[in-house]
Amino acid sequence: MRERIIIDTDPGQDDAVAILLALASPEIEVLGITCVAGNVPLALTTRNARMVCELAGRPDLRVVAGCDRPMRRPLVTAEHVHGKTGLDGADLPDPVMPLHPGHAVDFLIETLRTEPPGSVTLVPIGPLTNIGTALERAPDIAARIKRVVLMGGAYFEVGNITPAAEFNIFVDPEAAALVFGAGVPLVVVPLDVTHKALTTPPRIAAFRALGTPVGEAVAGWTDFFERFDMAKYGSEGAPLHDPCTIAWILRPDLFTGREINVEIETGGRFTSGMTVADWWRVTDRAANALFLGDVDADGFYALVTERLARL
Repeated sequence: MRERIIIDTDPGQDDAVAILLALASPEIEVLGITCVAGNVPLALTTRNARMVCELAGRPDLRVVAGCDRPMRRPLVTAEHVHGKTGLDGADLPDPVMPLHPGHAVDFLIETLRTEPPGSVTLVPIGPLTNIGTALERAPDIAARIKRVVLMGGAYFEVGNITPAAEFNIFVDPEAAALVFGAGVPLVVVPLDVTHKALTTPPRIAAFRALGTPVGEAVAGWTDFFERFDMAKYGSEGAPLHDPCTIAWILRPDLFTGREINVEIETGGRFTSGMTVADWWRVTDRAANALFLGDVDADGFYALVTERLARL
C-alpha cells in the first residue's frame, strides 16, 4: 500500500527537494501540500510550493495556504540562509496553478476527519504552526493521524538559530509543544541526523548530471544553500535537512534512533524552542517519539538521486 501523506512546508531549498522526492516515489501518495510561514513569509512559501509542483509536472496537486505567523509570537524568517525568495539558486517561472481554496488548518482537519483513521501521515518540514493550530482547534484528529514524521530539533547538535534551538521548533515552540504532547506517534529527524547528510561537490554533480530541469534546479539550489552552512560550520557541504523525512518513509533502514521522551521548552530565557531530548533516558517521562540519531549518508544521496531521475 502507498503511504498517504500531507506535506506541511515552508519552502526553502531543502523543502523543495523533499517535495520532489515524495512526488518521484511511487510508494507515496501526496494528498496535499499545506504551506506555513517560516523560512520566508507565507506569500513566498505558497508561491514556492506551487513552483516546485509545476517543476515536477504535478499542477494537479492541492497546495493550500496556512498560518502566516506563529501561534503566540512574532514570525522569525531565514532569508539569510535561503535567500530573499526562499528558493534562490534556480531561476524558475512564476507558478500558473492556483492555490486550493480555503485554509490549510481547515484542510488538515477535514482531510483527517474524512479519511479512514490511521491512514494519513503528516510530514511537517517547517514550523509546526498549522498542525499545532489544527490540534488545538480539533483535538479529535490526533487519534486519526497515522504518525507525524517531522524535521526539527536536536540533541547533541543543539541549535542552529540560537545556541539551544533548531529553527523549525524555535519559530513556534507553542505549536511544537502541542504536537509533541498530542499522543500521536512521532518520528523526529533532528539536526543530529541532517548534519550527517551533507552535500558535497560529487553529490551536487550527480544531480546536475541527470540532465533534466529537476536535476538542474536541485543542483542550483544545493549550490546556493551550501554556501551559508559551509561558512558557518566549516563543513564540506550543507545539510539537506527536509528530504530526510521522506527518505525515512521510503527507507527507514538508512536511519537509526531510539524511542525517547522529548519535551519542548517554551519559556526559557536562553533555551526557548529547545527540544529537551532524554536521549540517555535519565527521567521517568514516557517515550513520545522515535528520535533519530544517524543516517547512511551515501545511501540517502543514492536514493534521492535515483528518485529525482524519474521526474
